[in-house]
Amino acid sequence: MAASSLLRSVLLAPSHSDLSSSSSHRFKVSFRFSNVLHFSLLKVWFWIWWKILFGSSENRVFSNASCDLKSKGSQSSIFGASIQCDSLVFSNASFDLKSKGLQSSIFGASIQCDSLVLQNCNARGIQPIKATATEIPLPTQKSRSTGKTRVGINGFGRIGRLVLRVATSRDDIDVVAINDPFIDAKYMAYMFKYDSTHGPFKGTIKILDDSTLEINGKQVNVVSKRDPAEIPWSDFGADYVIESSGVFTTVEKASSHLKGGAKKVIISAPSADAPMFVVGVNEKTYSPKMDIVSNASCTTNCLAPLAKVVHEEFGIVEGLMTTAVGKVLPELNGKLTGMAFRVPTPNVSVVDLTCRIKKNASYEDVKAAIKLASEGPLKGILGYTEEDVVSNDFVGDSRSSIFDAKAGIALSASFLKLVSWYDNEWGYSNRVLDLIEHMSLVGARN
Repeated sequence: MAASSLLRSVLLAPSHSDLSSSSSHRFKVSFRFSNVLHFSLLKVWFWIWWKILFGSSENRVFSNASCDLKSKGSQSSIFGASIQCDSLVFSNASFDLKSKGLQSSIFGASIQCDSLVLQNCNARGIQPIKATATEIPLPTQKSRSTGKTRVGINGFGRIGRLVLRVATSRDDIDVVAINDPFIDAKYMAYMFKYDSTHGPFKGTIKILDDSTLEINGKQVNVVSKRDPAEIPWSDFGADYVIESSGVFTTVEKASSHLKGGAKKVIISAPSADAPMFVVGVNEKTYSPKMDIVSNASCTTNCLAPLAKVVHEEFGIVEGLMTTAVGKVLPELNGKLTGMAFRVPTPNVSVVDLTCRIKKNASYEDVKAAIKLASEGPLKGILGYTEEDVVSNDFVGDSRSSIFDAKAGIALSASFLKLVSWYDNEWGYSNRVLDLIEHMSLVGARN
């Protein structure tokens, strides 16, 4: 009330009788006081609105519109996992994660990083990385066993050389010796180093002498024996021998390696009488009593995972395809027949499976079942792509079979045409070593 009266008295114009010789001075003083009061009232007005809009100072933090959370662990809704960090700073709608380890459901692996900055995170969502047809090279495979499995290779052709390349990127396999009666150490080194399909070897290879190579700092013995029984595998400590010459493909012939001290022999080709295994399909039926086994053919390794999924989900009544898949999936024995064509491509092949299924289903249903399997129990063995791909896109792909969703078609609810790609060299070589690792683990448990 006093302030209001004072304001009215100040703002009232002076009367005519007060305009004397000193009236001019009094008017100036009055005018200055009025300005000061206006400014004070303006500050009060701003203060009242500030309290209304932003509340008390206890509920707000001012630091250039940013906050610093000193945290040992923070749950991220973006990555869907716990983020272990020392400092989490948000500033201008961006944040910096100084993390020891970040588990991301998008990348599917632990990401070691010092700093990861995501700007404008509230303006866009993070989308999963779209899978490409050609698989990104896998990191060095970690062994599930207690030590390395010592392996020998007989026959240094395409599969023999690529098995050795794959082995150099794994920590569970140690190739200790190579036998080939037609190639000396110098030519072995040359053929191993240069490959027109898969490119030059990324590691190092040296010729120490006529009987020794050094690959990535590890010595590999070189032998040149025609008779497998004369190869001294036990002298090199080779427990498992990969028979990749293409000559000794029966149990009787492959057993010659056992005379030289080998404990197990894996034939890298179909066999007329040896048990055949496809990793991801029937390797669990392996018994430690089996000394000679076959890794089947590269075609069987492509077809079997695909046929397994389709048969388990929808039931295959009969189909047209070429391979001995009946030995891997006995329930399909006699149901799949067909033919194969040789085409002028240096690498990569394709399976064309035409089959009649028991349970009616749309092509979308079949695609969904295959995709689910490729992301679950058959991950790393069976792949899935919906991209426009050609054979060269799969060179160097370590999976056994990559289903091409766009290439297939459903002729009816019970008649399907399915197409799946595979690198018949690189993918198959990976499975040979996977089978050896499985055999080694089973042997260790027993």
